[in-house]
Amino acid sequence: MQHTYLGKSGLKISRIIYGNWITHGSTVENEMAQRCVNAALDAGITTFDTADTYANTKAEVVLGEALKGQRRESLEILTKVYWPTGPMGPNDSGLSRKHIMESINGSLSRLGTDYVDLYQAHRYDVSTPLEETMLAFADIVRQGKALYIGVSEWTADQIRAAHAYSKELGFQLISSQPQYNMLWRVIEDEVVPTSAELGLSQIVWSPLAQGILTGKYLPGQEYPAGSRATLDSASRFIRAAMNDDVLTRVQNLRPIADELDVSLAQLGVAWVLQNDNVAAAIIGASRPEQVEENVKASEVVIPADAMARIDEILGDTVERNPAKTLEDQPGER
Repeated sequence: MQHTYLGKSGLKISRIIYGNWITHGSTVENEMAQRCVNAALDAGITTFDTADTYANTKAEVVLGEALKGQRRESLEILTKVYWPTGPMGPNDSGLSRKHIMESINGSLSRLGTDYVDLYQAHRYDVSTPLEETMLAFADIVRQGKALYIGVSEWTADQIRAAHAYSKELGFQLISSQPQYNMLWRVIEDEVVPTSAELGLSQIVWSPLAQGILTGKYLPGQEYPAGSRATLDSASRFIRAAMNDDVLTRVQNLRPIADELDVSLAQLGVAWVLQNDNVAAAIIGASRPEQVEENVKASEVVIPADAMARIDEILGDTVERNPAKTLEDQPGER
């Protein structure tokens, strides 16, 4: 497993991160979750990503239990704050000082640790002054409850404003966690160059476009039973992308994967890691075998001609509009 520095910091993370969105505490039984975490550790993954909102706090509990007994100093544990938790009361979401302070304490308790390595704003909060949010993060860092701060799905302008506050307040804003994959490239024109300028790295989620880039969905055929596309909770992204044109183009990527002697899933994860500003890709798993397969992608180098062929095959199915990040952000709370 390769490790790399996160942003302009001294913190190293594994290039493949194990994440537990929509798995732990939800679609994956706890015993299988433990096996998947063990597989990640055995493969050299040291970085684990979660959020308080996943399974309404249960995912943090499961991850904390799965990591119990591991040497804490050898792990990097990442979590997030913004979305509702608990009974969904008026202050149970957002980035107000109240919600942030209560959320970090809850996350630490559930994860069974005294601190998290990276605490991330899960979305931008238009209802709370940015200064209030950043002051709360600064205090959390000074209290030793988080070592570094990151954001998730923020625009370039929002990142720039937050970075200015972090410099003034004396803590390090080192990462952005956006959706990024062959089909969804909205960060490339603005977020990536801004982050590179300011010293942030990308930790990307959904490198496989929520399963589409694994090739398991075939044009003109029923979706596999139990797959993400069949769930009532399937995201807007996967519903919009599940058409025969996209699925056919994904199948047309197989010859490239075959030439590189990798699976389509490995090709997808390796593709995001080709971006110099991407420090790591988050993978999820419902079986240990998926962890073992995806970890191998960190060693794959895709030649320039193959990268060009991928662009040609996917063509105009690729979403590149940076405004999509702002469009997908929550409004007033």
